[in-house]
Amino acid sequence: MNDPLSVLIVEDDPHVLLGCQQALALEDIASEGVASAEQALQRIGEDFAGIVVSDIRLPGIDGLELLTRLKQRDPSLPVVLITGHGDIGMAVNAMRDGAYDFMEKPFSPERLVDVVRRALEQRGLAREVSALRRQLAGRQALEQRIIGRSPAVQKLRELIANVADTAANVLIEGETGTGKELVARCLHDFSRRQAKQFVALNCGGLPENLFESEIFGHEAHAFTGAGKRRVGKIEHADGGTLFLDEVESMPLNLQIKLLRVLQEHSLERLGSNQSVAVDCRVIAATKSDLDQQSKRGEFRSDFYYRLNVVTLELPPLRERREDIPLLFEHFLQLSALRFDRPAPELDRHTLAALMAHDWPGNVRELRNVAERFALGLPVFKKSGLTSDGSPSFAEAVEAFERNLLLDALQRNDGNLSQASQALGMAKTTLFDKVKKYGLQ
Repeated sequence: MNDPLSVLIVEDDPHVLLGCQQALALEDIASEGVASAEQALQRIGEDFAGIVVSDIRLPGIDGLELLTRLKQRDPSLPVVLITGHGDIGMAVNAMRDGAYDFMEKPFSPERLVDVVRRALEQRGLAREVSALRRQLAGRQALEQRIIGRSPAVQKLRELIANVADTAANVLIEGETGTGKELVARCLHDFSRRQAKQFVALNCGGLPENLFESEIFGHEAHAFTGAGKRRVGKIEHADGGTLFLDEVESMPLNLQIKLLRVLQEHSLERLGSNQSVAVDCRVIAATKSDLDQQSKRGEFRSDFYYRLNVVTLELPPLRERREDIPLLFEHFLQLSALRFDRPAPELDRHTLAALMAHDWPGNVRELRNVAERFALGLPVFKKSGLTSDGSPSFAEAVEAFERNLLLDALQRNDGNLSQASQALGMAKTTLFDKVKKYGLQ
């Protein structure tokens, strides 16, 4: 009952119910029928996208009480009431209480179709507005969790907001320390699965002999040491999200088993022949090029295509240097709270050193540096750069400029015209700086 063009008909008279369903079917409107309000309440979940057509007089809970309960769950849900002779007064009062419309028996098929079409149209518009509001709220909340003003980060937040509330599997690509698990959690937290489990599994952190038991679960005595039944990661993620970190390290023989689970939406625990239905969204993360690995036979191509419905590419920190001050300040404030001491002021020499650094460890390394700075320690232990002004400000600025130019040239395959446009710099100026820094 998740089809936006669906109608749930609540009618205890089987002849009336059949007539309603046939009239709607002739107009290509999907419908389902139940004989009581109790059955209707069981059928309508939080994600019900259709409308309800209900008789007022029903065994057990009547149509008016059903209206009240449904409106408490979802005030925007259109409920059309079917009335008998003498029920008009009740129907009018029900419309004051939120009923969409009412039809008096006997009614024509044309009357039913007309009311249902209008109710479905209103339902569709209300759901579109609601989805837009959720998306806007998600974007605003994302800015507090995925920090940065660079174009790459803005595009990333937009993509997350667009795909978070879908069932599509997502593959997150990025270097170590770029925040792949943070993005995965955002995809979960801003989806309708947020109330269920987010289950993370590091595919590279488990011995192969334990992997199958960990992900599929096992029955008691399935193998030596299995004293009781264990629910696996996939089953634990039922209704929620399964996050496969470092998926490139998953053994090939296990990839085919997991692929079968994703295709059939069911699994068998080790030591069992009983299928268990599962519904979980899969988000995978990798620091490798899975496309190339699959072409070399190091990763199953069918598994890769199953995971790669949506791809999110996380930029390394060196490619979004404009975000470094904002990120560093954020981590510095968090560190100061954690260590229960005032946050030291970020001087220009330290900032220049931060901007010039290559950041091989990406955002994770930046957070570590912010923690050291909050404790009054040197920001870069290996290079000897400290907050006392070493290296000189001019040296740090030159190092930053050189790296910025090098990145632009690499991204544009050495094309000076394209690189100058990307940098917003005159081509002659760029040519002079290329010579200055020896970037031939």
